[in-house]
Amino acid sequence: MTPLTPLPPLRDVIARHGLSASKALGQNFLFDGQLLDRIAAVPGDLTDAEVLEVGPGPGGLTRALLKAGARVTAIERDARCMPALAELGEAFPGRLRVIEGDALTIDMPTLFEGKPHIVSNLPYNVGTALLIGWLSAEWQPWWQSCTLMFQKEVADRIVAGLDSPAYGRLAVLAQWRSVPRIAMPVHRSAFTPPPKVMSAVVHIVPVEPPAGVRLATLERVTAAAFGQRRKMLRQSLKGVPGALDALNTVGIEATRRAETVSVSEFVEVARVLG
Repeated sequence: MTPLTPLPPLRDVIARHGLSASKALGQNFLFDGQLLDRIAAVPGDLTDAEVLEVGPGPGGLTRALLKAGARVTAIERDARCMPALAELGEAFPGRLRVIEGDALTIDMPTLFEGKPHIVSNLPYNVGTALLIGWLSAEWQPWWQSCTLMFQKEVADRIVAGLDSPAYGRLAVLAQWRSVPRIAMPVHRSAFTPPPKVMSAVVHIVPVEPPAGVRLATLERVTAAAFGQRRKMLRQSLKGVPGALDALNTVGIEATRRAETVSVSEFVEVARVLG
């Protein structure tokens, strides 16, 4: 979608408003317009689609989403960024709604009539907490897909399989209810200021989870199992009532360790426990 008025380079916008990335807010700005356009394209055609963006900062990804035709609701807690976002809203009349506040405390599903795509360069200090909240919500979820920037270490944990040392609770929580994939790596040099670590964009599509499984039970089992991941299950799960009997019912040897138990096996144990 073409803006009503030509957009100045993002670096000029930041300089004009005296903005700098806040370490306390986990901010790292992206200036590469082509990279931002590629991120905005990951969910597919966004023409007239509702999109939620958390932590837009000065609006680099926001402008890419708006150019892709999306109707964007952006949640930003940094008041310094509001004038820059207001200018972006003027360039795309009626396409951008900005809410000033903390995304961790806002009831996001109530902001939308339909199911939005979530597309965000998430602040690193709250990214995992937000994702867990979105994955733990009532199912089917209130969102269509998530396209999220994470530290590469976190991205690897989300998509990890049994053959990966990154496999753990986050992989199980993500993969029993969704299909996550790494859409693209992002080099640290793409950010200002450059973070100490590499990043990656993860695309997550929800799926219908197996019936008869309670999230709270699955979380309790995986917390115990991966909390002592180097120990055998008979030791790590002994504090979870009924867990050892459930292992036997499912046919999982208690001498195995958590890192060898697949997502489907954890789900079956949780189903037996009820």
